[in-house]
Amino acid sequence: MNQVPHIRLNNGTLMPQLGFGVWQVPDAEAERVVGSALEAGYRSVDTAAVYGNERGTGRAVTGSGLPREELFVTTKLWNGPDRRWDRDAVLRAFDDSLGKLGLDHVDLYLIHWPRPMRDDFLTIWKTFEEIAASGRARAVGVSNFRPADLERLGAESPLVPAVNQVELHPLFPQAELRALHASLGIATEAWSPLGQGKELLELPAVAAVAAKHGRSAAQVVLRWHLQLGTIVIPKSVTPSRIRENLDVFGFELDAEDLGALDALGADGGRIGPDPAVFDV
Repeated sequence: MNQVPHIRLNNGTLMPQLGFGVWQVPDAEAERVVGSALEAGYRSVDTAAVYGNERGTGRAVTGSGLPREELFVTTKLWNGPDRRWDRDAVLRAFDDSLGKLGLDHVDLYLIHWPRPMRDDFLTIWKTFEEIAASGRARAVGVSNFRPADLERLGAESPLVPAVNQVELHPLFPQAELRALHASLGIATEAWSPLGQGKELLELPAVAAVAAKHGRSAAQVVLRWHLQLGTIVIPKSVTPSRIRENLDVFGFELDAEDLGALDALGADGGRIGPDPAVFDV
C-alpha cells in the first residue's frame, strides 16, 4: 500500500495529503466507488451535502471494515440561498450530514462557499466554533474563501480555519492565496486538482514531464501539488484511475519539471465559479 503523507492541521489533527473526492458521483454509485478507493488504499474521503452522496459515502466507510480512527471524512455545509443561516439552521444541517453519513463525528467540516453578498458567513462560523468545541468535527474550515473573506474571519473570530479548499491546479495556481494561508497557518486543499476536462492534461508541457518520468499526465500534476504542500482530492469512478492517482510516491519532480508546470499559470485561469459572485 502507498504511504500517503499527512499534513498536521493548525489544531494538531493529522490529515492525509492525498484523498478521494466524490463530486458528481451519484449516491447510488458512491458506495461502490468509495469502497474501491478505500480498498486501493485511500484513507481520506471528501463529500458535501450538496453532492447528494453522503449516504452512499457513509455506507462505504461503514462497510469497509476499517477502524474509524484510520479514516478521515470531510463534508461541507451547503450554505445556499434557500434559507436563513442562523445557529439553529447550521446545527440542523450538520446533524443531517452526520445522519446521512451514519457517523457520530466527521474529521473536517467546511463552509462550502463564502457568498459575501449575503454577509452571513461570520454567523455560520460562530456556530462552527461550537461544533469544533463539541468534538463532533475534529477540525473545521472553509472552502472557496478569498483573502478578504479570511481577513474578515480573522477580525471577528479567534478560531483560524484549519483548511481552505479552493480551485487550484497548474493553470490556476493561486500563489497569493497560498502565501496567505501559509502566514495564517491554514492548510491549502485543492479541488479539481487536475482541472476539469482534458485541457490541462493534454498540454505539451505536461505531456513532456510525464514522458520524462514514465508516468501519466495526471500523476505528474498530482505530484506537483504534493511537492507544493497542497492537499489534493482527485476524483475518478474508474478503478484503474483510482489506483493510478494514488501511485504518485515513487518519483519526484525536479526543479525543471516544477518550473515547466508553474509556467502554465501565466496563461491559465479559473475554471469553476468565482467566489466573489457565486450565489446559486
